[in-house]
Amino acid sequence: MSKYTMAQIVTLTGIKAHTLRKWETRYNFLNPERTDTNIRYYSDLQLKKLLNIGVLTRNGYRISKIDKMSDTEIHQTISDKFISGNYEDEISALVVSMLDMDEVAFNEILRTQIVKKGLLATTTELIYPFLNQVGVLWGINKVMPAQEHFISNLIKKKMFAAIDLLAYPHKDAPSILMFLTEGEHHEIGLLLAYYIAREMGWKVYYLGQNVPTENIKQVIEEVGPKLILSMFVTPTEESVSGKIETILAQGDIPLLVSGNPTILEDISQDKRVEYLSHPDELIQILKNKKPK
Repeated sequence: MSKYTMAQIVTLTGIKAHTLRKWETRYNFLNPERTDTNIRYYSDLQLKKLLNIGVLTRNGYRISKIDKMSDTEIHQTISDKFISGNYEDEISALVVSMLDMDEVAFNEILRTQIVKKGLLATTTELIYPFLNQVGVLWGINKVMPAQEHFISNLIKKKMFAAIDLLAYPHKDAPSILMFLTEGEHHEIGLLLAYYIAREMGWKVYYLGQNVPTENIKQVIEEVGPKLILSMFVTPTEESVSGKIETILAQGDIPLLVSGNPTILEDISQDKRVEYLSHPDELIQILKNKKPK
């Protein structure tokens, strides 16, 4: 069983510390354990319950009413009422479904949001903040690698399914080559770029993750892409500039890069390289580069 400090609970649920203390004294649903030195800590079950209670209170439920509800009633109420556009609620529900490894609940939340908002908005406004929350849990050792991989693969399956539904580009459409270099495995951002480019009528050559940069020369010569796109998220011994220089050496083609700003500080100053800080910037470039 995991143990969470009050500070960690505040970070993960968004419920303020003084509110937690007030609830503890007034109601029966919250009974944190205490260490030998009288410091509060919370269990996995209490974290899940607080995430769910946060959803209900944000949707107008009085805490005095929630106090009288069983765990089953709380879960059922959220399942029945989960229709608001408040992404904070969806993020909390995704965290709970990840901790429970509940594929059905996780998929239903994503499916509903993709239908309502589209894949682009769902990814930037829901999936990215959710993954940041996963990062918090990972950082305090509260998420098993298996849980993180389980959820990441569910997200990727949804994104591949959305891409498969798009029409094939025209045979004369401009093409873009996308891949992650060796040591890079965080594929969700690249899949979003894949979806954007395909939706805008571009032909995408998608090589996926962990691709040796020396191996792309033959691909470039074979398909003649108009653009190359890669992302850098994971710090490695080799600098990003070194990887970028290796990519540029494979062919004289403009390179779009995105990823973790802290490891892109030494980005190459080559005029062929353009940094993307938001999906909208990619959309604009693809729009400008596409023949009229």
